Amino acid sequence: MTAKDKTLNDLFLDTLKDIYYAEKHILKALPKMAKAANSDKLRAAFEKHHDETEGQVERLEQIFELLGKPARGKTCDAIEGILNEGKEIMEEYKGCESLDAGLLAAAQAVEHYEISRYGTLKQWATQLGMKDAARLLDETLQQEKKTDVSLTTLAEASVNIAAAA
Repeated sequence: MTAKDKTLNDLFLDTLKDIYYAEKHILKALPKMAKAANSDKLRAAFEKHHDETEGQVERLEQIFELLGKPARGKTCDAIEGILNEGKEIMEEYKGCESLDAGLLAAAQAVEHYEISRYGTLKQWATQLGMKDAARLLDETLQQEKKTDVSLTTLAEASVNIAAAA
């Protein structure tokens, strides 16, 4: 298949593999972020999101099944970069008051990436007439948006205030 023969279906599948890879790596990163957090509320938020992410991985696996394709990830440079930034923050700010603010910012970068990907995938699934896939993607999209809002609330209510003190 040449580049000219690639369709929206191919792009959908490639992007699905990309977010699947991303979610699997986020699953590994969240417990480390939870362990590094000073704030109990932030730790709890990371733990809650870890549980949600497991459900998101399952939904992605359902979509692969609907497509009759194996659930397989494809290296996602974007998420690797975002997660590496989070690792750097954990190393460079360990023991500092500002660590949690940095962890929260890294987590929101992840959320915004996911929101962008899931929004696009949902739109493409709708375009391609994949109603079940679109519904599953929307479920995850709404969950990611809620997580982003709760992280913002947590940042404004306590974490950023503690960091500035």
